[in-house]
Amino acid sequence: MLDAVDRLEEIERRALAALRPPPKLKLSDWIERNIYLPDGVSSLPGAVRLWPFQREIADAIGDPAIERVTLVKPVRVGFTTLLTGALGAFVANDPAPILALLPTEADARDYMVSEIEPIFSASPVLNGVIGEAKDESGRNTILSRRFPGGSLKIVAAKAPRNLRRHTARVLLVDEADGMEVTAEGPPIALAEKRTLSYADRKIVIGSTPTFEGSSYILRNYALSDRRVFEVPCPECDGRTEINLQHIEWPTGKPHLAQFVCPACGCAIDERHKPEMVAAGAWRATAPEVIGHAGFRLNALVSLLPNASWGKLAAEFVAAKDDRTTLQVFVNTILAEGFRADGGEEIDDEALAKRAEPFGCEALPEAVLAITAGVDVQRDRLEITLIGWAEDGTMYVLMTLVIWGKPSDDSTWAELDEFLKSRFAHPFGGSLAIDAVAIDSGDGETMDRVYGFCFPRAARKIFAIKGDGGFRRPFIERSTSSKTRGGLLFIVGTDPIKDHVAAKLTGSGGAIRFSNTLPASWFEQLCSERAIVRYSKGQPVRRFERIPGRRAEALDCVVYAVAVRQLINPNWASRAEALRSPELALAPAPRPRVIRSNWVDQ
Repeated sequence: MLDAVDRLEEIERRALAALRPPPKLKLSDWIERNIYLPDGVSSLPGAVRLWPFQREIADAIGDPAIERVTLVKPVRVGFTTLLTGALGAFVANDPAPILALLPTEADARDYMVSEIEPIFSASPVLNGVIGEAKDESGRNTILSRRFPGGSLKIVAAKAPRNLRRHTARVLLVDEADGMEVTAEGPPIALAEKRTLSYADRKIVIGSTPTFEGSSYILRNYALSDRRVFEVPCPECDGRTEINLQHIEWPTGKPHLAQFVCPACGCAIDERHKPEMVAAGAWRATAPEVIGHAGFRLNALVSLLPNASWGKLAAEFVAAKDDRTTLQVFVNTILAEGFRADGGEEIDDEALAKRAEPFGCEALPEAVLAITAGVDVQRDRLEITLIGWAEDGTMYVLMTLVIWGKPSDDSTWAELDEFLKSRFAHPFGGSLAIDAVAIDSGDGETMDRVYGFCFPRAARKIFAIKGDGGFRRPFIERSTSSKTRGGLLFIVGTDPIKDHVAAKLTGSGGAIRFSNTLPASWFEQLCSERAIVRYSKGQPVRRFERIPGRRAEALDCVVYAVAVRQLINPNWASRAEALRSPELALAPAPRPRVIRSNWVDQ
């Protein structure tokens, strides 16, 4: 009888044990137990192993007492994988309406196809949970999935109208600084409004910063408890957040870079970094802030081989003399905001003093390609020619004004004749104009520009239209049906102006000027300055015209830089052809035509 009682007690014990919920895991532990990376997503496929600095970030995302998590991040620290692991944990353990916000539609699709789908498929606990893009119910799409107890929608910030239809308890935002203010307001603010009905909402925002004065992620981090990751020195055990100022190397030998402890002055080799990072810890510098965990991290603590101190030091040395490449390093490696010119004007008189004795009548040997930018005014066409060297140096060769109304055929005939010009090269041959961009943004002259450019597309004479916004590419083809099948290109004026301004204020002669250019041309080139203005309560960086200045020269340079992206010179072949002009200018042999007898029958 006792045996039977014992057996019943054992059955009862096992039954109760089966009903007991599993122990609650920290999100970092859950990710390492359940998330797997397949080939193609990671160079180290298999179960996720979080780096020490990732663990507290994950645990803050999983902590119900923390409503907001902000991460100022560089590249090479695995934030996207961490975000996907957190997303998987919500889907599997805490289902809810989830909204992921990314800058563009292409980013949204790439995140679903390249990250979420393969990682979910490789992780047994998540395999099949969010279903296929097209299921029998017809309710799933590539960017909208349903799962038991919740839903996942991935939305592009450039289409804020998509946010109106959704509510979410969990909001995940990646690359926040890549999102521009739309006509309806800041997309992140719009997305946050979709979470207001949930008392237990979770908002996770991460981004590499852009410009210091207008960075959303830096402003958001400033409102958090501002945690920094500090590592111990192997010699004195003093804790430090590693910054670039702590990395030193012998002159000319950045590959020998070491960490120099600010407390004891000892130089620490790269081989000690793994143990330093393993012993590192996050410290809140504003611990009085409750419910908003902020993390700031740079790539100097990354354990990836391509993020060694030596390699990062070499990247800095290569980037430091060009503001354009330096900004990339500051944003993506140091995770710091880049300090813009702050509205300071570029000195046109100083630029004019840099003029050199060259031009279209005396081309520099380095110039192996030429592009032109044409600005259309009501009574004239203004043209600037830029020569290009293989190393990217720009040579402003000349400026020309063709007087005449754009409505007159004679104006365009004179332009056409000029664009057929060839210019003698010191090697012996001559250069033609490789590509031309003509502004069609003025609604009054658009049809005349189209009428001139569309039939001459084979000569790479293209109509263009400028568009603002720092996230635009330099140039891309328009898909508008209004062009009636002609080639129209959209030019990202702000990023090109930024690119030109960086070259003008940098060193190394990135832009060189002909002494044939008048003083008024330099004044027009320096007619705008980068400033930060507030739009709908948000800081927005943009270029603003300096009062009283004309901008035709700047516009022409922008167009010539844009159309440079549409040519791909073979520099070696071009130099050789210029040295052998009789071969370059000889007509191509006519192809032999074989005619069948039946054609004449």
